[in-house]
Amino acid sequence: MNSLKYYLLIILLMTGNSAGKEIQVLTIDGVINPVSADYLITNISEADSNEVECIIIQLDTPGGLMTSMRKIIKEMMNAQVPIIVYVAPKGARAGSAGVFITYASDVAAMAPGTNIGAAHPVDVGGSFNFNKDSTGSEVLTEKITNDAVAFIQSLAEQSSRNSKWAEKSVRESASISENKALSQKVVEIIADDLDDLLIQLDGYPIKNRALKTQSAKIVEIEFGFHRKILDIISDPNIAYILLMLGFWGLIFEIRNPGAVFPGVIGVICLILAFFSFQILPINYTGVIMIFLAIIMFILEAHIVSFGLLTIGGIILMLLGSMMLIDFTQAPRDIFAISWSVILPFVIFTAVFFIFAFTMAIKTLKTKATTGREGMIGLIGEAISDITENSGQVRVHGEIWNAVSDEPIEKNTPVVVNNIENMQLKVTKK
Repeated sequence: MNSLKYYLLIILLMTGNSAGKEIQVLTIDGVINPVSADYLITNISEADSNEVECIIIQLDTPGGLMTSMRKIIKEMMNAQVPIIVYVAPKGARAGSAGVFITYASDVAAMAPGTNIGAAHPVDVGGSFNFNKDSTGSEVLTEKITNDAVAFIQSLAEQSSRNSKWAEKSVRESASISENKALSQKVVEIIADDLDDLLIQLDGYPIKNRALKTQSAKIVEIEFGFHRKILDIISDPNIAYILLMLGFWGLIFEIRNPGAVFPGVIGVICLILAFFSFQILPINYTGVIMIFLAIIMFILEAHIVSFGLLTIGGIILMLLGSMMLIDFTQAPRDIFAISWSVILPFVIFTAVFFIFAFTMAIKTLKTKATTGREGMIGLIGEAISDITENSGQVRVHGEIWNAVSDEPIEKNTPVVVNNIENMQLKVTKK
């Protein structure tokens, strides 16, 4: 009887442990970048140590950076916990880098109304606008494509999925719906929603064991507030806006010393911009060109260039804005800065600097109207004979003592040339 009690206790403990396991749901809704990579890698690593039943990555992405994608796949391939990639919700897609991540999963699933494909290196790792007449450029493009094909074929072999379609997706940017993906053995499951997916996964053999998803606890892992902030500023358009606002803030502070607020905002914006540059594939030649453009706008107010500096500044800023993202490392269609953001900033910056600094120079060159400098050049009238020792004049309705190197008769118009010790030095007009 005692031995029977022990067996029953062991069975209860085992059942309790099985029921207590978690299924973690990680959601990627956007670009694959270092922020989303950190989110996935951190949670996959922690799940291994916590003995999680499985991880479901709910995926909706147009693609992203090759470097981030490879880091995610490396973690997935070496994880002990089963990983399911679920392209969802309805209307979602696994494009570009999402294809590779889907192929790296233990089980691939899609929701109705979704699609997968278009994994050409131009879309995954860069935008290579090479000249077709250049043999060297064609060779480089072919090498990159072949490397991507070899990588996705190795993933297909590991997961026993359709390697021919995977190659077609890379070489020809092929894309298919969920039904074709199932029939062509690109994915294993079509599920209406997460509940349907869990039902179909229950008992599914993965890594020498059967999944127990019916009794497991579902835990949705949040992306996290700090990652959301990083994800927002990692948007190329946001990073560009922060960079320009930073430049403007510093220039306002330089022109109005002691204003403080513009300088503080400018520094904060620049810090955020350069922080986002650590996440984005930035071409710092573009940053330098934007900085040189601002210098040209400033010089336009000081140097008579007949508009050449302004034209040069506009060209530099446009080119710098276009070159700001390094498209040899990122997809152009995902990471390119929008022209609707670039053009207003370039035009406003050009107009602002030209107007502001031109007005500043004009103010400096404007004749003073008060004080000692304001008296020089004024026209007055001698109200007495003026000699080199004495005399009086009326200037601006005021009577002043005056002297002159030449005799000046009373009622003669005079011009003020200098003022010393409250005495004017005048000449005949």
